[in-house]
Amino acid sequence: MNLKRVAVAAAMLVGLTACSTGKDAVIQGQGTFQFTAPGGQTHIDYTGQQRQPLKELEGDSLLQDGQQVKLSSFAGKIVVINIWGAWCGPCRTEAPQLQQVYDETKDQGVQVMGVDVRDDKSAAIDFYHNAKLDYPSIFDPPGRSLLVLQGYPRTTTPSTLVLDRQHRVAWVSLLPVEKDELLSKVKQLIAEK
Repeated sequence: MNLKRVAVAAAMLVGLTACSTGKDAVIQGQGTFQFTAPGGQTHIDYTGQQRQPLKELEGDSLLQDGQQVKLSSFAGKIVVINIWGAWCGPCRTEAPQLQQVYDETKDQGVQVMGVDVRDDKSAAIDFYHNAKLDYPSIFDPPGRSLLVLQGYPRTTTPSTLVLDRQHRVAWVSLLPVEKDELLSKVKQLIAEK
């Protein structure tokens, strides 16, 4: 019986520790990114020590059967991760703008990477080709690859994360992004060299 009480007390202590946050949008001292939205913010900038690295994000390629798309393949690059679905109207509007940002910045070390969720593969591929997208995308209907985004509202589609060259989260948008807004964030990171 005492062992059961010790186990319950330990679980409660872990739970309390996991729920505690500072004033920042990132829980400090965790070593990897853990999302919170202070005051319900939908656009969050991370600077200095607020930036925490994202664990490996990987999954099956949408376009290349048997291949994997991995964040680690883009070492040293600024990475824009976009969570999308062909079924999502705002995603369909946003994707060509992401492609434009990619076209304008890929020679400066920027990579766009999609994560297609809750989707039908043939519909997603048709949309990808019709929109003339050429950045890689993970095909992940159940969203399992997104489990590395601790605390992140993985059902928010579209949403975008921008990682600096060390793959630390520098900016998050829980709403559709406009080209100019995203380009501004990416250029700030390019300037950080």
